[in-house]
Amino acid sequence: MTTATTVQDVAAYILEKSGPMTAMKLQKLCYYSLAWHMTWEDRALFPERVQAWANGPVIVDLYAKHRGQFMLDAPWDSGDSSALDDGERSSIDAVLSTYGKFTASQLSDMTHREKPWIDARAGVAEGARSRNEITLGAIHEYYSGL
Repeated sequence: MTTATTVQDVAAYILEKSGPMTAMKLQKLCYYSLAWHMTWEDRALFPERVQAWANGPVIVDLYAKHRGQFMLDAPWDSGDSSALDDGERSSIDAVLSTYGKFTASQLSDMTHREKPWIDARAGVAEGARSRNEITLGAIHEYYSGL
C-alpha cells in the first residue's frame, strides 16, 4: 500500500516534537516509527527504502538531506509535518515516548540486536559499507512478532 507521507514529513514532525537531535538519532527514530506503524496499522509510514548501514538502519533519502550535518533541528524545510494523518502522528508519538529517551548510540546498538538489520547485513563484514535493503516484509514480520 502506498502512502502520501514521506520520510521528510516524518523527520519534520519528530524534530518539531522532540527538538534538536543528532542526524543518527533522527534516522533511528524514523526507522522505529516506520517499523511500529507497519505493525500497528499494517501500512508503511513512508515509501522510502531503508538500508542496513554499519551504524544501523539508514533511510538514504533522509541521509541525502542531512549529509555532513551532526545536529538537526526544526524547522525541517524538506518535509511537512501537516501531511501526517492522525494514525501516523499517533504511531510516531508512541515511538518518541518509548525510544526518544535513548541516545543515538543506544538506538544504533538496539537495531544491531534486531533481526531485520542482522539479516540484511548477512555476509557483510562488521563496519563495512552496505547498501543491502531492510525490506518492509522483514520489518513487519519481526516487529509484529514482538
